[in-house]
Amino acid sequence: MRESDLDAILAIEQRAYPFPWTRGIFRDCLAAGYPAWVLQERGLPIGYAVISVAADEAHILNICVAPERQGRGHGRQLLRSLVKLAMDLGAARIFLEVRPSNPNAIALYHDEGFNEIGRRPRYYPARDGREDALVMAMELVGEDIDRMPAL
Repeated sequence: MRESDLDAILAIEQRAYPFPWTRGIFRDCLAAGYPAWVLQERGLPIGYAVISVAADEAHILNICVAPERQGRGHGRQLLRSLVKLAMDLGAARIFLEVRPSNPNAIALYHDEGFNEIGRRPRYYPARDGREDALVMAMELVGEDIDRMPAL
């Protein structure tokens, strides 16, 4: 992901989430050097992901596929790429937060080997105040990648 991708990324972000990240948040991630990828189809951005890796831990900060392109394995492809990157960078575990109101994402994360390890109360903004976040994690050992189901 580059600064020049942000207009397209923000358009997807705003279609996908009722409380989207701002341009400033994406810029801060790029300035901090966080690995950030854009998934393209026929040269057009259809998804993206941002991850932070420090010491032996990785944290998926944002993973998103354009709503009209969801349900076709693109999110799984992005997630697997992030897991592989985290392993390549020496992370022993990977974390993420997800809204309890996002059952499709939760199912994907469980299917790929993540487990719920906790809850962050009132973590996300919501229409009626705040929504908790489920905290999920996966230990990264070599055979995890081999055990993931095929796309």
